[in-house]
Amino acid sequence: MGPTAHDVDRFMAARPRLEAIAYRLLGSASEAEDAVQETFLRWQAADVDRIRVPEAWLTKVLTHLCLNQLSSARARRETYVGQWLPEPLIEGDPMLGPADTAEQRESVSYAVLVLLERLSPNERAVYVLREAFDYPHREIAAILDISEAASQQILHRAKERVAAGRRRTAIDEAAARRVIDEFLAAATSGRTEPLVRLLTEDAVAVGDGGGKAPARAKAFEGAVAVAKFMRGLFVPSKAKRSLVGGSPALYATTANGEPALVAVVDGRVVGVMCLEVTDEGIAAVRSQVNPDKLERLSRQWAAIDRGEPVLPHTF
Repeated sequence: MGPTAHDVDRFMAARPRLEAIAYRLLGSASEAEDAVQETFLRWQAADVDRIRVPEAWLTKVLTHLCLNQLSSARARRETYVGQWLPEPLIEGDPMLGPADTAEQRESVSYAVLVLLERLSPNERAVYVLREAFDYPHREIAAILDISEAASQQILHRAKERVAAGRRRTAIDEAAARRVIDEFLAAATSGRTEPLVRLLTEDAVAVGDGGGKAPARAKAFEGAVAVAKFMRGLFVPSKAKRSLVGGSPALYATTANGEPALVAVVDGRVVGVMCLEVTDEGIAAVRSQVNPDKLERLSRQWAAIDRGEPVLPHTF
C-alpha cells in the first residue's frame, strides 16, 4: 500500500526545511534536491503510522544521506578539475532557508560554505543543525547517534575552525551595491591601483569551472595579483566572447548574503562572482562558472525582476 495523500502532504510541509538543511550540508543545490528526493522515497517505503515524530525521522534520514554523500564527495573532489566552490544561490531562493538571526544568515553565506569544506562530515552536520536551525544538542545527538556531550564538543570545535578563517562584515543591500559599483569602476578603469586599494593585502581570487568552463586551476593570491587578474578579465576580447557565446551583461545582486555580480548572455546565466567583504576591504573574489552549478540559479534568475544591468556589455 502506497502513501496516503495525508502522508505526502506531511512530507511536502517539511520539504523546504529539508532542502535548506541539505544545501548547507552539501554546498550543492542539485545534490540537496537529490538527497531530499531519496528521503521522500524512504518515507514512502516506511510504515509512517509507527513514526511518532515525522519531522525528527525525516531529518535523521536526510542527515545520514548527506553524511554519506559528504564522505564520498571528499574522494570525488580529489579528481575534480580545478578548484571546487559551492553552488551560489541568489537572494530569495527558498533553499537558503531561515534568515531570522545573524547565525542563520552567517551559516549560509558563501564564505562560510567554503569554510565548511574544511570540517569533517559530523562537524558540518552539528554546526548546521545547531547554528542554522537551532536544534538542541539532545536532538542533534539522537540524529547523529552520538551523546549530547559529544555534540557539544563537536560544535565547539567546528565553530573554532570556522571562526579561524572567517573575517566577513555584515553588509546590507545598499552597502552591497556600493561595493559592487566601486569594484566595477576599479576593474574597468584599466589600471590596477584602484583595485588594489579596494582589496585586502592577502586577497584571493578563485574560480570553479569544473572542467566545463575556463577557470584557472590555481588561485590568485595577494592584492596585486588579484588586481592584475581582474583588470585583464574586463579587457574586451573576441576570444572571451566566443567562450561564453557573446558579451555578458553584468547585474548586481546578493548571493548567499554577499555582494555578487551575475553574468548573463542572451538570458542565460554564465557566471556568478561573489565578493567577500571585510572591514579591511574585499578579501576574496569567488567566481562560479561551472554550468552544472548554475542551473538552479538560472531558473530562479529567469523568474525574477532583474532590473537593468550595471554593465550592459562586459567584454
